[in-house]
Amino acid sequence: MKKIVVLTGAGISAESGIKTFRDADGLWEGHDVTEVASPMGWKNNPQMVIDFYNERRRQLLTVSPNEGHFSLVTLEEKYDVTIVTQNIDDLHERAGSSSVIHLHGELLKVRSQFDENLILDWKQDLNLGDFCEHNSQLRPHIVWFGEMVPMMDMAINITEQADILLVIGTSMQVYPAAGLLQYTRRQIPIYFIDPNPAISPTQHLTIIAEKATVGVPRVVKELINK
Repeated sequence: MKKIVVLTGAGISAESGIKTFRDADGLWEGHDVTEVASPMGWKNNPQMVIDFYNERRRQLLTVSPNEGHFSLVTLEEKYDVTIVTQNIDDLHERAGSSSVIHLHGELLKVRSQFDENLILDWKQDLNLGDFCEHNSQLRPHIVWFGEMVPMMDMAINITEQADILLVIGTSMQVYPAAGLLQYTRRQIPIYFIDPNPAISPTQHLTIIAEKATVGVPRVVKELINK
């Protein structure tokens, strides 16, 4: 069974109603990203950070996967599929995808400040004073600016195994995720699905300049029928 690796970004979730990570001016819904997405922001004002992610979590629970997410599940009928996502939502899982790697963490999880490997499922609001079993404050399970990306090595290993690569809803301009393209085997087919692709087609790279709900079903149908 051939291996398909799918790299997804904010574009696929935006169509479900989730706002993209940040605007061109570096703000995330009115916040400087360093205030709500950095260790320094957490240290300086943990309540602001908690409130910000509580709002994101509440919103996530009101939206649903879209046709882009569901189409990727169909690929599993004929291929071994792993999704490597930059998104912190759970829409791939809710759609039914069986193998998802989250590079930047997960909004519906929290972790201990005492032990970063102590990770808990968390759908309710987080509060200051919510402690782990080691009496340490719980924090959002999000990879913030300036922090290591713990799932990167796994993502690299998976990408190296790909027979086909799909890139959906991401500019692939932000590192370290953008670096994953360097780990594909030479001349494998790559499909780049984004309404504003910041990349040029080549012999082995096909660009579908469409939003995910249009482009993904088209590519999936083509791959299923091969």
